Amino acid sequence: MLLGGFLFAALLCFKHIYLYLAPAYFVYLLRACCLSQKSVFRVRFGNCIKLASGLVIIFGTAFGPFWYWGQMGQVLSRLFPFSRGLCHAYWAPNVWAMYSFTDRVLIYVAPKLRLPVDQAALNSVTRGLVGDSSFAVLPNISPKATFILTLFFQTLCLIKLFFQPTWETFIGAVTLCGYASFLFGWHVHEKAILLVIIPFSLLALKDRRYLGAFRPLAVAGHVSLFPLLFTAAEFPVKALYTVLWLILFLQVFDWLAPVSSRPRVFLLDRFSLLYITVSIPLIIYCSLVHELFFGPKYEFLPLMFTSSYSAIGVVGSWIGFSVVYFDS
Repeated sequence: MLLGGFLFAALLCFKHIYLYLAPAYFVYLLRACCLSQKSVFRVRFGNCIKLASGLVIIFGTAFGPFWYWGQMGQVLSRLFPFSRGLCHAYWAPNVWAMYSFTDRVLIYVAPKLRLPVDQAALNSVTRGLVGDSSFAVLPNISPKATFILTLFFQTLCLIKLFFQPTWETFIGAVTLCGYASFLFGWHVHEKAILLVIIPFSLLALKDRRYLGAFRPLAVAGHVSLFPLLFTAAEFPVKALYTVLWLILFLQVFDWLAPVSSRPRVFLLDRFSLLYITVSIPLIIYCSLVHELFFGPKYEFLPLMFTSSYSAIGVVGSWIGFSVVYFDS
C-alpha cells in the first residue's frame, strides 16, 4: 500500500490531471494503511510516518526548485487555469456540455417565452475561444460552483470507501472520483474520460452488473475523441478500425464478465442498445455528410452534436455505475 501511494504521488507530479483521482487514494491509504482495521480511533503511527516521509520527499523533489526560485505562483496558475473558462474550445462531454447545448436551444425559444437574452454572450461558447464561456440565457457558472459540485459527489463515494476499504470499493471510488471531476469540473479536457474508462473496465470484467453501465461509457468516450483524431480523408480507415475494435471489445467483455450473485439493478440496457445504434449515423454525419452539404459553414455544429450526444452516454453510465456501487 505504501509503495502504491508513493507511485501515485510520483505520477501526480508528472501529470496533475491525476488530481481527479487523488481523493480516493487519500481516503483508502488513510483507512487501510494509517488506521487500524479493528477501529478507526487507533492510529498506526509507524505507517503514518513512513507515508508522510515518502510524500514529503516526492513532492519536495518535484516542487522544491520552483519554491526555491519563487516560481510557485507561476506553477499554480498553470496547474489551475481558472481564467480559461468553464468549457474547453471543444466541449468535453459532461454536464456543462449539456448545459451549454440547452443554452443554445433557449436562445431561439427565449423570445417566445419572454426570457432575457445576453446579446454579448450569443456566440461565446460556440466560437472555440479559450476563456470565452458565458451563457446567453442560463446563469453563468463560477469555478466555486464547479468545485462544490465535484467535491459533493466525490464525498458520497468516499464515505463508503472509508467504512468499507476493499479492493472493489477502492476501484469504484477511483472511478466515481474520475466521473465527478469529469462531469462537474472546470475547463475539463475531453481526453480525461480515459481516467474513468480504464478503472471502470476492471470492475466491468469482475461483475456483470457493471457491464450494462460500461457499454454506453465505452462508446461515448471513444466517439467524443473522434473530432480530435478524424479528418474526412482518414475517416474510412479510422472509422472501420474503431467500430471493429468496439465490437470486439464489448463482445469479449460480455464473454468474460461473470454473472453476479446479486440481482441486477441497472435498468438502462435498452437505452444502451439504442444509444450505441445512434452513434453510427451520428459519426457518419459529423465526419462526412456535414462537410459535403455545408462545407466550412456551421463548423461548430458537428462538434456540438458529438459532445452533447456523448454527454448523454457519460451521464447515463455514471447514474448506472452509482446505483450498482452503492447497492454493493
